[in-house]
Amino acid sequence: MGITNQLYKLQEIDLEIEHEEQTLSQKSSQLGDRQVLDNAQNKLNMEQKQLEELKHQQHDAEWEVDDILSKIAAAEEQLYGGKITNPKELSNLQHEVSTFKTKSDLLETRALEIIDQVEAAEKSLAAASSEFKKLEEEWYQQQQQLSDDMEKLKSRLTDLKQKRQQLVEEIEPQAVELYEKIRQQKKPPVAKVEQGICHVCRISLSASELQRIRSGNPIQCGSCGRILFLP
Repeated sequence: MGITNQLYKLQEIDLEIEHEEQTLSQKSSQLGDRQVLDNAQNKLNMEQKQLEELKHQQHDAEWEVDDILSKIAAAEEQLYGGKITNPKELSNLQHEVSTFKTKSDLLETRALEIIDQVEAAEKSLAAASSEFKKLEEEWYQQQQQLSDDMEKLKSRLTDLKQKRQQLVEEIEPQAVELYEKIRQQKKPPVAKVEQGICHVCRISLSASELQRIRSGNPIQCGSCGRILFLP
């Protein structure tokens, strides 16, 4: 196997390593990310708070209704009890009862509206709770999958790095040194030659250059400086 062929295989391994490391980094950033779950939790908390507020309003409204009904009952007892005979006092009492009943109607209407709002809030809370439980289950499954994937990627990277090391030991040190030097400056460090053209910079190569490349020794492109590989 020619040296450039070995270097091209080394490049393929390096590309695989880079890809696996990027994938590992992406999955690592996703591991423990609770943004979606936290958003669902916040929504659930807001729905719970809204329901509690409405229930507090419902309690106050029902208390006000009970209070006004008690006042109406007391006023009607005075009105129809026979103890008050003064026409002016009776007229005042009738007006008071009428005022209380008007207020009672308004309070009862408001109480019913709040009851409807409470029922709607309970449904929203149930939906938010169901959605949170669903997302929580999916999140734990995703986290487990991410952990499994990361372990496989780490194992794959270990194998690739071992394979790389074995290949490096088979290549002449000077060729590896040249490869690494170019790789630090530009990627990919090895350019395939196709139809007499450098595949990276698209420069046509002379017949003498092609002949030198066929020898299998590391020859750099006169334009981009990459090591040229002729399959």
